[in-house]
Amino acid sequence: MILSTSCLFIHWFFLFFSFFTSKGDDNRRESSAFINPDMDTETYYEGKNMALFEEEMDSTPMVSSFLNKLANYTNLTQGVREHEEAEDGVRRVPHMGTFIGVYLPCMQNILGVILFLRLTWIVGTAGILGSFAIVSMCCICTLLTAISMSAIATNGVVPAGGSYYMISRSLGPEFGGAVGLCLYLGTTFAGSLYILGTIEILLVLVKETTANDMRIYGTCCLLLMALVVFVGVKYVNKLALVFLSCVVLSIMATYAGAIKTAIKPSNFSVCLLGNRTLKNEMFEKCAKTDVELWNLFCDSPYLNATCDEYFALNNLTEIQATPGVLGEVINGASPSSKNPLRVPPANNDKLKNYVFNDWATYFTLLVGIYFPSVTGIMAGSNRSGDLRDAQRSIPIGTILAILTTSFIYISFVVLFGACIEGVVLRDKFGFSVKTKPVISILAWPSPWVIVIGSFFSCCGAGLQSLTGAHHRVIEGLQEWVNDGIIRSNVFGHGKANGEPTWALLLTVGICEIGILIASLDHVAPILSMFFLMCYLFVNLACAVQTLLCTPNWRPRFKFYHWTLSFLGMSLCLSLMFISSWIYALVVIVIAGCIYKYIEYKGAVKEWGDGIRGLSLNAARYALIRLEEAPLHTKNWRPQLLVLCKLNSDLEVTHPRLLSFATQLKAGKGLTIVCSVLEGTYMTRGDEAKKGEQNLKAAMAAEKTKGFSHVVVSSSLRDGFSILIQSAGLGGMKHNAVLMAWPTGWKQDRDSSVRRNFIETVRETTSAHQALLVAKNIDHFPANQERLKEGTVDVWWIVHDGGLLMLLPFLLSQHKVWRKCKMRIFTVAQMDDNSIQMKKDLQMFLYQLRLNAVVEVVEMHDSDISAFTYEKTLVMEQRSQMLKQMQLSRTEREREAQLIHDRNTASHSAANDKAAGATSDRVHMTWTKDKLQNERNKHKENMAVKDINHSNVRRMHTAVKLNEVVVKKSCNSELVLLNMPGPPKNKKGDDNYMEFLEVLMEGLDRVLLVRGGGREVITIYS
Repeated sequence: MILSTSCLFIHWFFLFFSFFTSKGDDNRRESSAFINPDMDTETYYEGKNMALFEEEMDSTPMVSSFLNKLANYTNLTQGVREHEEAEDGVRRVPHMGTFIGVYLPCMQNILGVILFLRLTWIVGTAGILGSFAIVSMCCICTLLTAISMSAIATNGVVPAGGSYYMISRSLGPEFGGAVGLCLYLGTTFAGSLYILGTIEILLVLVKETTANDMRIYGTCCLLLMALVVFVGVKYVNKLALVFLSCVVLSIMATYAGAIKTAIKPSNFSVCLLGNRTLKNEMFEKCAKTDVELWNLFCDSPYLNATCDEYFALNNLTEIQATPGVLGEVINGASPSSKNPLRVPPANNDKLKNYVFNDWATYFTLLVGIYFPSVTGIMAGSNRSGDLRDAQRSIPIGTILAILTTSFIYISFVVLFGACIEGVVLRDKFGFSVKTKPVISILAWPSPWVIVIGSFFSCCGAGLQSLTGAHHRVIEGLQEWVNDGIIRSNVFGHGKANGEPTWALLLTVGICEIGILIASLDHVAPILSMFFLMCYLFVNLACAVQTLLCTPNWRPRFKFYHWTLSFLGMSLCLSLMFISSWIYALVVIVIAGCIYKYIEYKGAVKEWGDGIRGLSLNAARYALIRLEEAPLHTKNWRPQLLVLCKLNSDLEVTHPRLLSFATQLKAGKGLTIVCSVLEGTYMTRGDEAKKGEQNLKAAMAAEKTKGFSHVVVSSSLRDGFSILIQSAGLGGMKHNAVLMAWPTGWKQDRDSSVRRNFIETVRETTSAHQALLVAKNIDHFPANQERLKEGTVDVWWIVHDGGLLMLLPFLLSQHKVWRKCKMRIFTVAQMDDNSIQMKKDLQMFLYQLRLNAVVEVVEMHDSDISAFTYEKTLVMEQRSQMLKQMQLSRTEREREAQLIHDRNTASHSAANDKAAGATSDRVHMTWTKDKLQNERNKHKENMAVKDINHSNVRRMHTAVKLNEVVVKKSCNSELVLLNMPGPPKNKKGDDNYMEFLEVLMEGLDRVLLVRGGGREVITIYS
C-alpha cells in the first residue's frame, strides 16, 4: 500500500493508456553496463600458479587484467563523450572541486532577480509571518529535492548529462524526456524573467513603464544577449564570477545597511498625504508650501487656487523609510490598511500621484512569484562531468548552497520587516523612494550598490540562462538520438565553431514568448511550474528506487529516506496547484504528451530503471513486459533455484540451505526450492506431493519466501537437468542455482554422486546461470542467530561478472550478517604491480559504493613441492582403484554368465551352435590365473606410471591457493571463492572433485561461486 500511494499515483497517470497503446520494441538491447565489450582476448597468464583457472581465462580474465582495463575505461555514451571532450578531440580531465564546481554555481543560480525586486514587496504584502511561511515552504521543498538528487547522483558514476540522465536511468527515458523538457522550458523562461528584471531596473529609473515599453526594450535586450551568446559562449562563462561578485556585494551591502540603521537611521523619508503614499520623484520637500508638490494637486501656484479635495482636507506627514531595527516598525510589518488605495480610476489624473497596491495579490500568488528565487539547485549536478569527485561534491555543495541561501532569504525577511516601514515595503516599484528598488534604501554605503549590482546580476543570469538552455536542448536531443527516440538532432547544426545556431534560435523564440507577457509577476508562476514538475520527478525517482530495494541502489549519500522523497514530491505537487492550478494542469499535459511520444517511439536502450523493477511485481502484465527486453545489470539480483535433497522420510536433509537462501534474498526476488525423486510419476506421484508439502513446511520454518516443486525422474541427473532448464515462468526465471557440496562423495563407492554434481556444474554454465555451492552447509548460521563480529572474506581470483562482490553486500542487508565486515583478497602474479592493483581495486570498490578492506596477496612462481606430487599420486591411484573396482564388478557379472552358459550346454547337448557360442564365451572368460596376472600388471603400472603433468600443475594451484586462504581467512565467518569450471575433457572428471576438495581444505564455511557469464554489478547509476 505504501508503494501504491507514493509511486503509482503519478506513474499510472502517464501509463493509463499503456495497456492499450504501448508499442513494444523487440530491438531493444542492453548496452555494456560494466566493461568494454571489445576487450582484448589475449591470454596473459600461462604460469603454473593459476593453472586451475587457465581454461577459462578468455571468458573470465584475471583480476589484475580486469583492473588494468577498468582503470582506462572510456566506454561512455556518445552524448556524454561529446560533452566531456573538447572540439579538437582532446579528452577533458575533470578538475573542479566542491566549492567552484557546485557551491558557487548553485549560489549564483539561486540568488537573483526576485531577491532584489520582489522580496520586499512580498514581506510588505504577506507580513513577516506569511513571508516566513512562503520562504520556509519553498526552501524545504528544494532541500528535500536536493537530498533525493544527492542519493541519485551518488548511486554510481554520473557522467555529464544533467537531470535527463539521472531521471531516465532511474525511471526510464519516458520520464527522463518529460523532465528534460520541463527543465529546458523552465531555464528558457528563467531567461525571460531575468531580462524583464533587467528592463524593470533600467526603465523605472528613467520613467514609469508600460507593458509595451517592457516588450520593446525586452525584445531588444534579448536580441543583444543572443548576439553575445552567438559570438562567444566562453566570454559569458568567464564573466560568471563577475556577475556572482555583484550579487555577493549587494547582499553584503544590505547586511551592512541593516546594521547601520541600528546606529543611525538613513536619510530616506516617505511623504504621506493622509494615509496615502505619494510618489516623491516630482518634489523634494514634503510640505504643502513646496511649489512642485502644490502644482501636482492644484490648478495654479496661488493660495486661492482650486485644489484636490483630498489634498485640501488632509495633512502631509513625513516618516522615515528605514527607522531601523530599534524603531519598532516590526509591529507594523504585517498586512494592514495603512495604504488602502488599490486600483486608480482611469479618469482621475490626480490619483496618478499616489502609490497603489496590487488589487489581485493573494498568498498563493505570492508563492508562485517567490519560488523561482530558490530554483537553480541542479547547477552542480549538471556539471557532474567536470567534477573531480562528483559523488562527494554534489551532495555537499548543493545542500550547503541551499542552507546558505535559505539563511539569506529568511534573514532578509526579518531585516526587511524590522528595518523598513510597511508602506514602503508595499511599494513594489519604489515610487515613494525616488524610483529605486526598495531594498536599495537599506544598502550601505550607497543605494547605487544595489541598483548597479542587481542590474548586472540580472544581465549575467539572463546570459547564462540562454547559454544553458540552448546547450541543454542539444544534450537532451542527443540523448534522445542515443536512446533511439529520434533519428537525428536537427538542432545540433550551427556555425563553424560548433555553436548550435538552430538551438539558439529556438531558445530565443521561446524566451520571446515570456517577454511578450511583459510582467515579471506573470512569468514567475510559469517558471515555477516547470521547475516544480522537474523536482517532483526527482523525488519520485528516489522514492521508487528506495522502496524497490534493488541491489544496485547503493548511494554513497546515506542521509535519505523514502518518506523524505515522498514528502518532497507531495510538497512539489501542492505548490504547483497552490500557485496556479491552470498552469499546473497545462504543464502536466505537456509532460504527459512527451511521455506518450517517447513511449510510442520506443527507446532502443533499456537502462534498468526503477519502473522496470516495479514491473517485476505486477502479475501477467509484468510477465509479458519482462519478456520484451533482457534484464539490465542494475536490476539484476540472484533469482535462486535451490536444489534440495530429501531423505528416505521425504524430509529436507539440509534445512540450513533454505536459511542461507533467506539470508541472501531477504524476501526479495524469486526463490524456487526443488527436489528430485527417482522413479516414475505413476508409482511415486503421492510421494512427490508429500515431498512438496514438506518443502513448503521447511520453507515456512526457515522464513523462505518462494515456490516449491518436486519432480519425479528416471534419474537424479535428468531431474536436475529438467529443473535447470524449465523452472520459472516467462520473465520470472531463475538465474542462479544454489546447492550443497556433496560431502560424502569420497566414501561413496557409487560414482553417480560425483557425476551428478559435475554435470550440474556443466549444465548451469551452458545455461548461463550462476552457481553457488555451500560447503558444510549445516554449520551455517540459522536465521535466529546474530553474528556480532567477524568478517566475510572474498577471494577474487578471476572476474566472472562481479557476483563475488554482490553476494557479501546482499548478505550484509540481513540481520544475521549485518555486523560482519567485508574483506576482499585478490592474487597478484610476479609480473603484476601489487601496489597499483590495490589502488585500482580500492577505486573500483569506491565506484561500486561498497565498503570493504582490500588486500593483494602475492603468489610468485615456486617449485612444485613433494607434497604436491604426493597428493597428485594419491589422487591418480585412487582414480585407478575406482576403475579397477568397476572392472571387478563387471568381471563377476561375466563369471555368472559363464556358469549359466555351461549349465545350458550340459542340458542341451544337441545344440552345437549354442555350445560353440559357449566356447567363444569361455575364451573370453577371465580365469583365476589370468585375473592374478592382470592385477599384478595393474599394480606394476600404478607403481611406474608417470604422473600427469597437467594434474600436477592444477594440484599445485589448489595447494598454494589453499595455503594462502587458510592463512588469511581461517577465522572468517564465511569465505567466498571463485569456483573453477570442470575440465573440458571429461576424462579429467575423476580428479576435478579432488582439486576442489584440496582448495577448500581447512575451511569451515565456504561458498564456491561461479558466475553466469554476464555482468551483475555496475559502477553506473
